[in-house]
Amino acid sequence: MTVRLRDLLLGLRGLEMGEAAVIVHASLSAFGEVEEGANAVVSALAAVFQTVLVPAFTYKTMVTPRVGPPDNGLTYGSGADLNRMAEFFTSKMPVDPLMGAIPETLRRHPHAQRSRHPILSFAGLNAGNFLSTQTLADPLGPLGALEQASGWVLLAGVNHTVNTSIHYAEKLAGRKTFIRWALTPKGVVECPNFPGCSAGFEALAPELERYTRKVQVGEALVQAIPMKMLFKVVIARLKKDPLALLCNQPDCERCMEIRNAVKKGEGQ
Repeated sequence: MTVRLRDLLLGLRGLEMGEAAVIVHASLSAFGEVEEGANAVVSALAAVFQTVLVPAFTYKTMVTPRVGPPDNGLTYGSGADLNRMAEFFTSKMPVDPLMGAIPETLRRHPHAQRSRHPILSFAGLNAGNFLSTQTLADPLGPLGALEQASGWVLLAGVNHTVNTSIHYAEKLAGRKTFIRWALTPKGVVECPNFPGCSAGFEALAPELERYTRKVQVGEALVQAIPMKMLFKVVIARLKKDPLALLCNQPDCERCMEIRNAVKKGEGQ
């Protein structure tokens, strides 16, 4: 079955969200065969929603110093090879391939704008007011602004392990964040409030089920969650259990540091 633009439009409108503002996380391959590929998905998103945001992260700008602050979820001096391959951030830098084809296609849209964070930028359509809230100190600021505007998270063929908005709610709940560094034309820049690991986020799905709208488009399950309820659920979960949503991977340095911080009574 080939998914066409009409199928995408009908599916997104079937969520009955009106002209909402959305942050989109999507997998093109999850839909199956899509006529005109990512261009069709971006066209449908732009036609249905008032504002569309996507993560436009650029991990290849990151560098690891030889030394740095303690308890930072990072092995200093371990990134020599990656440091040599690091690239300077520019506004025209492609989105990291891990984000998928849809964010990169939206970034290249003639009417798209992009924020300037050298690692965690966002791209959007009709999103200037949200993008302008991002700073080095508040890299996920556009998500907070989107929540204040009664925005939604749209997960298309993906689950909550890629739901960046959960990181913003973690910060609101007091969870520990980290420092990372990025290569820019002005030199290496320190980037505070870098989020933790998201591998454990799917554990939230049962609690969010009652607030989630769903529609099937091709082979992809498309889910929409109001950000106000998402933030409320995440904050309540972390207040009840400061160790919730952490992953179980023994080599995950960020989750380990969060556990250590909780044990020391230094926050979540």
